[in-house]
Amino acid sequence: MTDDLIARLSADLKPVRPMAMQRLLIGATLLSTIVAIAAMLMWLGMRTDMPVAVWTMSFWTKFGYTLIIAALGGVATLILARPDGRTTWPWRAAIAILAALLVVAIVQLVRAEPEEMMPLVVGSTSLVCPWRIVLLGLPMLLAAILALRHMAPANPTLAGFAAGIMAGGAGAWVYSFACAENGMMFLALFYSLGIVMVGAIGAVLGRFLLRW
Repeated sequence: MTDDLIARLSADLKPVRPMAMQRLLIGATLLSTIVAIAAMLMWLGMRTDMPVAVWTMSFWTKFGYTLIIAALGGVATLILARPDGRTTWPWRAAIAILAALLVVAIVQLVRAEPEEMMPLVVGSTSLVCPWRIVLLGLPMLLAAILALRHMAPANPTLAGFAAGIMAGGAGAWVYSFACAENGMMFLALFYSLGIVMVGAIGAVLGRFLLRW
């Protein structure tokens, strides 16, 4: 009886393409990132000083920090999407990157004039920055959650959180092209807050939508 059941269950199995899981998640993320870029351009527009900004350290620091966090979240998501997925190094790497950014932010503040310190910390968009990152990250998060539903994460909540960090980092990266803030502490505080908020939403969605 058992042998017959196994035979029937495996009779119609088809081979899975190599790296099918990676292809699905990366494809969903790339398509949703294009949607987020289009939304950013229609909603906020590109920063007006872009020709000057691309020659500044602050622009490339935002560019690099958000992209690295998104990549680390993506790596964690791919690992945690498997039933045997276990990992800690992407989280340790993300914390190390944030710590390095905080050091750079402190150096910038130490070198700043007294009247420049507060704008470098809170800027003029601190109340809206995290929420804009959340809104721009949601398309990537929803696409990642849909892709993860075709997989089998052992820890749905943590897999959803990883997908949220990936999406939040990507949303923050998209937002960096519209944001004219130059403070490294602003980046460390408010960009990171927005990314973690998307991660929290991903954890909730993962808990309820990724259970098998």
